[in-house]
Amino acid sequence: MPVSLADDIDILVKAKRSIAGDYLPGEDEPYMGEAQLNYFRRLLQAWKKAIHDSSADTLQHLQDGPIREPDLNDRASSETDWGIELRTRDRQRKLIAKIDSALRRIEEGEYGYCEVTGEPIGLGRLIARPIATMTVEAQEAHERREKVSRDD
Repeated sequence: MPVSLADDIDILVKAKRSIAGDYLPGEDEPYMGEAQLNYFRRLLQAWKKAIHDSSADTLQHLQDGPIREPDLNDRASSETDWGIELRTRDRQRKLIAKIDSALRRIEEGEYGYCEVTGEPIGLGRLIARPIATMTVEAQEAHERREKVSRDD
């Protein structure tokens, strides 16, 4: 029962559907006004809840019993699947920390603005990646610097 990146994306899509209603942030309203902040707060909370619910399923499967496949190949395959599942859950644990950070930024009035330049991140980017902390340009520059330092 390994979890894939597609499952992570599905969790965000389900969170968006759960809060959908008639409202979607638009360019024709004040950037990071009360309606937009409320939308992103609800989205982040729904996303976090969906991740927690998914994690509970993993714990239940792990508690159902140890892997006891009689065939060594089947056992190795099952252990690999569980390893992937646990790595995915670790990635989701880190994602929850980023969601909590985004919720904190909403409360402090910093959400939606680049942590490097202070410029608006943009609605399109935030709708696609609600935990974004940088504009696309700042993120690209950050990744270039990271790549250069890794090459040294």
